[in-house]
Amino acid sequence: MHLVGRILHNHLLAEGYAVQIGILSSYEIDFIAEKNGEKLYLQVALSLLEEKTIEREFGNLQKINDNYPKMVITMDSFTGNTIDGILAVDLRSFLTNRWKKY
Repeated sequence: MHLVGRILHNHLLAEGYAVQIGILSSYEIDFIAEKNGEKLYLQVALSLLEEKTIEREFGNLQKINDNYPKMVITMDSFTGNTIDGILAVDLRSFLTNRWKKY
């Protein structure tokens, strides 16, 4: 797990989430965070500037058939872009909960 993943993992634990790392069905998901019966599905990418990275990081999240929030956390300095309802969020916005207004 790279540094961004570790930061995200520690933040989720500090916020009281139970965090699973690994596979949901046959799809690799970086983090499945649960708190108070709610889930967050999170993928981590240093950058979303390459098309193949976008396809990889959003692809597995697109296959999950429920209505819980799905996000790709990145070091890119933008937040609020979506693909099929999956939100791209920069790490700073996620850590400060600014992503919740998108």
